Amino acid sequence: MAGESANNNEIVIPSITRIYLAPVGTTAPADATSPMPAALRNVGLTTEDSLKFNTEPNFEQVRSAQSSYPTRTFQTQDSATIEVDLQQWSGENFRAVYGGGEITEVTVAGQTNVKHYKFSPPKIGGRTEVMAVVEVIDGGKHYRYVFPRAMQMEGVSKDLAKTKEAVLPLRLAVQGGDDLDAWYLITDDPAFAPPAPAAP
Repeated sequence: MAGESANNNEIVIPSITRIYLAPVGTTAPADATSPMPAALRNVGLTTEDSLKFNTEPNFEQVRSAQSSYPTRTFQTQDSATIEVDLQQWSGENFRAVYGGGEITEVTVAGQTNVKHYKFSPPKIGGRTEVMAVVEVIDGGKHYRYVFPRAMQMEGVSKDLAKTKEAVLPLRLAVQGGDDLDAWYLITDDPAFAPPAPAAP
């Protein structure tokens, strides 16, 4: 058929996904395949189908007496969220899931070689922003979503059931700013190559 554009190489099946977190201002990966900068911490194992990235633009419409349809639509705001369930329990993953907090060592009475730890969630006003990178790999194609600023802004609900692993729900709201992209994607997928300039 003339103009056929079907290409099964452009179907993406995320065979491997990874989530990295770091303090805001950390150097972002420069491309889609170089080693991740050391300051970006891999959160470890996640459930196989929990990773989601959602964008939710909001619009307003102007209606006029002369039309049954809107006569003008304009965007009022943008928002985006990252969701994933972490399988590994650690102090740093607890801090990520709860938006900060403190971890301190607890003295065990009468025992010098035993260490216990206390995690205290952040107080109101004490949540910290993070930088996040979501890495998706499909065979030889690599995609890195970079979020320079994100913040945990939801309640945390954990199922502590006897019959399955207890996961930590990481829910991040993407933050913006005047001088940087709220998020962007870096990839080596040839389908993203911009079209060649038209011949003069």
